[in-house]
Amino acid sequence: MRKYDIIFWDVDDTLLDFGRSEQYALSKAFAMYQIETTPEMIRRYSEINLSYWKRLELGEVDKLTVLRNRFTDLFKEYEIPGIEVDAFRASYQQLLGSVFFFLEESDRLLRELQQAGIRQYIVTNGVASTQRNKLKLAGMDMLVDGLFISEEVGAVKPEKTFFDACFREIPDLEAERCILVGDSLSSDMKGAANAGISSCWYCPKETVNTTEIIPDYTIKSLWEIKKIIGIL
Repeated sequence: MRKYDIIFWDVDDTLLDFGRSEQYALSKAFAMYQIETTPEMIRRYSEINLSYWKRLELGEVDKLTVLRNRFTDLFKEYEIPGIEVDAFRASYQQLLGSVFFFLEESDRLLRELQQAGIRQYIVTNGVASTQRNKLKLAGMDMLVDGLFISEEVGAVKPEKTFFDACFREIPDLEAERCILVGDSLSSDMKGAANAGISSCWYCPKETVNTTEIIPDYTIKSLWEIKKIIGIL
């Protein structure tokens, strides 16, 4: 018997390789200004970017601050003059939404789950236009039953209000039959706890959990979810 009928999926670094897309978009955006990126610059941007998204999850900053300040901080640190931040971030977001890289053949996994009758929904804090475009390009919009983006929902993962809004749009939802799969403890696993549903931490690199957040399940491969939900 199936244990779960509904899966909520995170996108970046769960279904899709965000790091590769980020590197591509950042390099191409800087190339428009005849600036060559280095691995160190990309690494620092990733650190700055992640720190701002964590602050967004905690309610310390709004989304526009995240989208602008990650670049203003980077430009300042590397002493890069003469770039208008809003023009740069617009180019970056367009580039980020123009490319995708599947993790572990996640498209095939979603297709198999779809064929097995599992309802699947995307839950993400990413920029709406970027997420919708890359998911459409990847064909994932045809493999899930719905897409919930914080920018459109009006609340941010891991807030309970985000999931309350999602749940209102899903017919015949039973919380005990739902599970959220994602790579972030602070966003996905905490969000699942706030929503009162099961959580599955995708941790392919065996990262040590030093937080107080305890997932219901931990997997190294996305494909382990089939056994967890009970279709193997």
